[in-house]
Amino acid sequence: MKSLILVFCLAQLWGCHAVPPNLGLSYRELNCDDPESEQAAMVAMDYLNKNLLRGYKHTLNQIDKVKVWPRRPMGEVFEMELDTLETTCHALDPTPVANCSVRPLVEHAVEGDCDFRVLKQGGQFTVLFAKCDSSPDSAEDVRKVCPDCPLLAPLNDTKVVHTVEAALNAFNTQTNGSYFQLVEVSRAKLVPFTHTTYVEFAMAATDCVAQEVTDPAKCNLLAEKQYGFCKGALTEKDGKEEVSVTCTVFPTQPVLLQLQPDNSPVASPSTDNLPAAPMVLGPLLGAAPPLPLLANRAHHDLRLTLMDAVSVESASGESFHAGKAPNVVQPSMPAAVSPVVHPCPGRIRHFKI
Repeated sequence: MKSLILVFCLAQLWGCHAVPPNLGLSYRELNCDDPESEQAAMVAMDYLNKNLLRGYKHTLNQIDKVKVWPRRPMGEVFEMELDTLETTCHALDPTPVANCSVRPLVEHAVEGDCDFRVLKQGGQFTVLFAKCDSSPDSAEDVRKVCPDCPLLAPLNDTKVVHTVEAALNAFNTQTNGSYFQLVEVSRAKLVPFTHTTYVEFAMAATDCVAQEVTDPAKCNLLAEKQYGFCKGALTEKDGKEEVSVTCTVFPTQPVLLQLQPDNSPVASPSTDNLPAAPMVLGPLLGAAPPLPLLANRAHHDLRLTLMDAVSVESASGESFHAGKAPNVVQPSMPAAVSPVVHPCPGRIRHFKI
């Protein structure tokens, strides 16, 4: 009798670990390259990029896994694992991600790993849950394709910080418009052979005129947010510093009032200058306050950049938060496991890290 009880307990324990919380055992596996899988993945990627304020936009590289669960009272939940790659477009850049170049391996590419749950209801897809992290390619892999290419440098390196300050100052000195403040250091590389530091950074316009600023601390960000993205370089030569910088200033983001679920107004940026989406996935974040540089971090991890993402209301009006499983059908008995193995992971769209 004790043996039977032990076997029963072990079976229950295995069941708890084998199945996600609140999910039944009845699900269908879908081909990772199925058009329906790709449609759900595109909505997930759109949600990811619309909720990023730091670092760079990401594009889909591969669909690793798809499970489709029934959901009470109607609809289905797509449980997906996606691989992404960093693009060269900053998160604040309004350029549609389809028009953004994937960062090549020789520039020290960054890969993202994401888990999504996407509700399909009435033919529409809505993201219920998103969890991502990212990491740069290994130094060994970069060296295989380009032995002399520089690797990503820590964003808080003293040379990096100095180069960003010098480049931003050079931009403000040359412009006749608003004075811009630093939002974040986005990328950096050190090239010892040429004594050059390369940086990429985001900036935001203030209510001060660049040529009239006497105390930058008194400058405030504009209500209608206007961001810019710069690439700069500083070369030490013969005891002197040569600074170069090129910047792109993006269109302003007018602040509009929209209602939250409790009918209280909330400020949100206009989506006029943002890429079109298959559907609206909730209010967009409007401001990117300066971020303190963390020691030895060489890129903006998706895990951190999504932490401030807004919550999303599902099609049924039920709020869904990270870590909470969707409400799905709980069958009374486990469904038979199909012997058919669906082809997953799917195709690689760019390259594998």
